[in-house]
Amino acid sequence: MNPDQRLDQLSRDLLDTPYAELTEVKKSVIDLIAAEAPTGLNQALVADDRTYWDRLADKVAAVGGSWAFIGGFSLCLVLWIALNLSLRPFHLAFDPYPFIFLNLILSTVAAIQAPVIMMSQNRQSTKDRLNAEHDYLVNLRAELEIMRLHAKLDALREQEMVEILRCNTETLEILKAQVERMADGRG
Repeated sequence: MNPDQRLDQLSRDLLDTPYAELTEVKKSVIDLIAAEAPTGLNQALVADDRTYWDRLADKVAAVGGSWAFIGGFSLCLVLWIALNLSLRPFHLAFDPYPFIFLNLILSTVAAIQAPVIMMSQNRQSTKDRLNAEHDYLVNLRAELEIMRLHAKLDALREQEMVEILRCNTETLEILKAQVERMADGRG
C-alpha cells in the first residue's frame, strides 16, 4: 500500500471521509497520526516575533489597564487640582479653574492610550485564535487516537473471544467423545 492509499484508508477509518475531501487541519492531523509524530509546540506561544513598537504597546496596555495606573493617575489629578486651587489666590496658578490644560492633557492621554491598547488587544486576539486552532488540532488528534485504540481493543477482544470459542468447542468435542465412549461401554 503506497503512502497516499495509507492516508486515504486512515482517513476513511477514522473520519469516514476520503483524504482528498478533508480540510487542511484534518489532513495535518491524519498526517501526524500516520507518521506517528508528536503534535509539537504551539509556535504562537513560543515565538516572540513582536517589534519594539509592539512590545511598547503591550507594556503601555499592561500599565494603562492596571489599578496602579488608575490610582497613580487619580493622585496626579488631585495634586494638579489642589496645587492650582491653592496657587489661585496668589495669581500663580498655571492652570486655573476650569483646568483647560488638564482637560487637554487628559484628552491627549486618552487619544493615544486607546489605539495603543487596541493594537495590543488585536495582537492578543490573533495569538488566542492561533492557540485555539492548535488546541483544536491537539484535541482532534487525541480523539482520533482514542478511536484507533478502541478499534484495536475491540479487535483484540474479538480475537480473544474467537480463541475462547475455539477452545470451548474443542473441549466440548472431547467431552462429547468421552460421553459417547462411556455410553458405548455401558450399553
